[in-house]
Amino acid sequence: MTNKGSHVGQIIKKHLLTGISYMIPLIVAAGICIALGQLLGGTDVAEKTGTVPYYLNQLGGLGMGLVVPLICAAIAYSISDRPGIAPGLIVGYVCSQIQAGFIGGMVGGFLVGYVVLAIRKYVRLPASMQGLMPVMVIPVLATILSGLAMYLLIGQPIVWAQNGLTHMLESMQGGSKFLLGAVLGAMATFDFGGPVNKTMSLFADGLLVQGVYGPEAVKFVGSIIPPLGITLSFFLTRKKYTRSEKEALKAAFPMGICMITEGVIPIAARDLFRVVLSCVIGSAIAGGLIMTWGVEAPVPHGGLFVVPLFTHPWLFTAALLIGTVLCGVALSMIKKTVTEADEEFDDTLGVSVDDDDITFTLEKAQ
Repeated sequence: MTNKGSHVGQIIKKHLLTGISYMIPLIVAAGICIALGQLLGGTDVAEKTGTVPYYLNQLGGLGMGLVVPLICAAIAYSISDRPGIAPGLIVGYVCSQIQAGFIGGMVGGFLVGYVVLAIRKYVRLPASMQGLMPVMVIPVLATILSGLAMYLLIGQPIVWAQNGLTHMLESMQGGSKFLLGAVLGAMATFDFGGPVNKTMSLFADGLLVQGVYGPEAVKFVGSIIPPLGITLSFFLTRKKYTRSEKEALKAAFPMGICMITEGVIPIAARDLFRVVLSCVIGSAIAGGLIMTWGVEAPVPHGGLFVVPLFTHPWLFTAALLIGTVLCGVALSMIKKTVTEADEEFDDTLGVSVDDDDITFTLEKAQ
């Protein structure tokens, strides 16, 4: 039973990640257009008709309007191949129109995908009419069944949940904002790009589509602090790092600037508890400060290169520095000094480990 449940979970994760991989470039392009428009034209750019900043802002807004249909169609495509694209786009647009948003688009994608598979399995036509299945029968039936289900059964509860979450976040003040930011920051750091990080990222990206940008800034800081904080710890206490850890940092630091936190995994794997604890402390404090100070990120990716596009970029930088220092100092205090046995163990590990991911990471670091 456990293996079956795990298998189902892996299938759902695969389709979900496919949808997200198609969605992210669209959000990046649209978000940067909006940010550039506001940077060049000010907060009232929408009123400056006919100017370049106005058109940039319009491009971004139109792009954001396509996010929900795109993720719905991409998930449906992952499940049922090309016949799922057309009904996925339509059902995704329905989700946008009824305000079901990002969550509705994901649910709609799974709905369309499995409805298409059911139609393929149970609807039979004469051999002379089989050519109509992919171009007419499947798209029409899937659109009708999935669209009506979204309108009449599934959509409204999602709308209520989405609106409730958005209103709760918008109404938070003071301590509650700090607590939310701290939890999100800790999640963004906890497993260095693993399932907990992906869950937080999905939450932040969904709110970005709804126009709530604070959690996205927390995602940035929680992804950047681990490599920067560990690098600071290395400069403070060099004798607490093995030769292989020093080599790994050569790759982890620039990856961290680009918001790729996975570069610290070889270092964390050797001293998991201390590294995770230090990174979580730094990211939680930084995340809480970001939410309290009202820092917002209009784009989901780009690392430090897109920080000038943020709301209050200097406050983001201050939170990042505070979190980095806390992480680095805490790790330097609790990390043990390296012994010759540790060096020998690392050398042996580097030769004998066969896991593809670890081998790839070490080779990149070197």
